[in-house]
Amino acid sequence: MASVKNLKKDINNVLGDVIGAVCDWELDNTDKDTKKSEAIIDEAIDVFDDLIAKVNAKDVENAKAHYRAINNELEEKAQALIDKVNSLK
Repeated sequence: MASVKNLKKDINNVLGDVIGAVCDWELDNTDKDTKKSEAIIDEAIDVFDDLIAKVNAKDVENAKAHYRAINNELEEKAQALIDKVNSLK
C-alpha cells in the first residue's frame, strides 16, 4: 500500500467508474426502467461512504493490515457492483 491518499483515490476512481457505467447504460437504454440502475448507484455511494469512513478511522492497531483489508473489500464490492451493472437488461 503506497499511501492513504492513493487508497482514497482508488476508492473514488473505482466507484466513480461503476457509477459512470450505470449512467452510460441508462443513456443507451432510455426506454427501460431505471429503478435497478438507480439502486446500483445508491449502493455504490453507500460503499464509498463506508470505505472512506474506514480509511479515516483513527483507532487502528495495525494500519498496514487495516488498509490492506479495505483495499480487498473495495475489490470485492466493486466486482459485485460491476456484475450487477452487467446483468442490467
